[in-house]
Amino acid sequence: MNQVIYYTLSALATLLILTVHEYAHAYAAYKLGDGTAKAFGRLTLNPLKHLDPLGAICMVLFHFGWAKPVPINPRNFKNPKRDFAISALAGPLSNMLFAFISAFVYLLLLSVFSDIKFNSEFSYLLAQNTVLFVYIFHIINIGIGIFNLIPIPPLDGSRILNVVLPPKYYFGIMRYERKIYFGLILWLALGDTVKRVLLSVPIIAANPVLSFVAGIFSLSDILGLIFSFVSRGMIDFWQLIPALNF
Repeated sequence: MNQVIYYTLSALATLLILTVHEYAHAYAAYKLGDGTAKAFGRLTLNPLKHLDPLGAICMVLFHFGWAKPVPINPRNFKNPKRDFAISALAGPLSNMLFAFISAFVYLLLLSVFSDIKFNSEFSYLLAQNTVLFVYIFHIINIGIGIFNLIPIPPLDGSRILNVVLPPKYYFGIMRYERKIYFGLILWLALGDTVKRVLLSVPIIAANPVLSFVAGIFSLSDILGLIFSFVSRGMIDFWQLIPALNF
């Protein structure tokens, strides 16, 4: 039952996060002069307009993933390179903002509920699941935010390359966008299995250096460490407020 609740809350948080992420892309592009997303019905808070099924499943299971790309036409921008990068970064930056805010809400709820004596099991479970939802919302926001800031196509962070690289190198990389995307999916799907197989070899498991190299094959482990570090930093920041420091 606990798993059912966890995945239900994760799915709900994912819907909200995907919606805000893609809306931020569309809104930034619209404000910078490109109405393409609005014309395609993507300047909306309707989550069904933004869902990518595989990306949503990855976010529920692994706490990082993606949604359907918002259509953007850089030719409508006054400064195409800069404005395209800004509109691309708007999505993951909105996630990091909500992760930061939800860290505060999480600690606030813990503080409030710790002083309440619940009169029924229902009210206790409601409070417990509310705190759990806010924490899941916090973690998934960090996940999608950081994951999409990775500067490899087709992730949002790759759009920064258009600003820092000469056009021939940028478009040379983007030619392989689909292949890189497929490779990223394989890394996510098979990385843990490859790591486990390698660590099952005694000589590798017994050697710290080889064990570390084997760990690199697990993208989910690498990202998990980064997410935990960022989450800890946000929570530590808010715990500078005495009332939120447990």
